[in-house]
Amino acid sequence: MLLNRPMIGVLAVTIAAVTIPASLTTAAEDGFKPIFDGKTLDGWDGDPRFWRVEDGAIVGQTTKDNPTGHNTFLVWRGEPTAPGDFELKVEFKLDNHNSGIQYRSFEIDAEKWRMGGYQADIAGEKYMGIVYGEGWRGIMVQRGQRVHFTADGKKKGEQIGDPAKLIEAVDMDGWNEYHIIAQGPKMVQKINGQTVAELIDEHPKARREGLIAFQLHAGPPMTVHFRNIRLKTDE
Repeated sequence: MLLNRPMIGVLAVTIAAVTIPASLTTAAEDGFKPIFDGKTLDGWDGDPRFWRVEDGAIVGQTTKDNPTGHNTFLVWRGEPTAPGDFELKVEFKLDNHNSGIQYRSFEIDAEKWRMGGYQADIAGEKYMGIVYGEGWRGIMVQRGQRVHFTADGKKKGEQIGDPAKLIEAVDMDGWNEYHIIAQGPKMVQKINGQTVAELIDEHPKARREGLIAFQLHAGPPMTVHFRNIRLKTDE
């Protein structure tokens, strides 16, 4: 259900050929549908002080004169509103500080656009690509790891990649593509085609469906861009 306040939201765009193969944006992506029209924020819900559409991309921005006192999110309210099993592809560019993509997430405070849940982190070299339990469980999977949270609450991890090598595939100053795959208890995060983190979550707190959202982090002024947002579900 949409909240009783102005919506701000949706997108589709051209791709940066330097980092993402052009074929990724074609109709050959079977089953993927755009959830952003590239022009408006139709279907998206967030604090209008921080979110806008510019040059075919969603832009989230805080400034010294317009800060956010807490992490704030732009939430997808279109259909499907809270997908369970899905694939999501999003191009992103971070100018500075810290952002992320929430999935299978929940609202902590809808009136203040505060979220909790799984987050594919977008940040500096230390945190880029990790799985973070925003407002919920903290760091869950470091870059280059596969982690299994068992039904009895235990955590088992293994290395599946070199964090330093994986970060080399990320353009820290330009456009990149996140590909998030959620199927049952397994979640995979890829950046530019490289698997950066895998999570198998059978913990009692595990989530099987929820909201998709983009993060603006409290703290220093920051700008983050999102475009060419495509979602694939069984629905």
